[in-house]
Amino acid sequence: MGELPEKFPEYSIMYRTISNQIKVLQKQKEDSQEKDINIDLRIEKFQEELEKIKKKFPENFFESYYS
Repeated sequence: MGELPEKFPEYSIMYRTISNQIKVLQKQKEDSQEKDINIDLRIEKFQEELEKIKKKFPENFFESYYS
């Protein structure tokens, strides 16, 4: 495995927190009868943040770490 970033624990916690928030928002979206653009935008924003975190780690790190 490649080098881990200096602030590995913080990034790991952020990744997990953001992932959980995305799951909550996706559940809200599924449960909602109406299309909510705000939920879609929030999910998109969180996914962008996850991608930024993933780029700091070796390829497929989180997939293997959290599976």
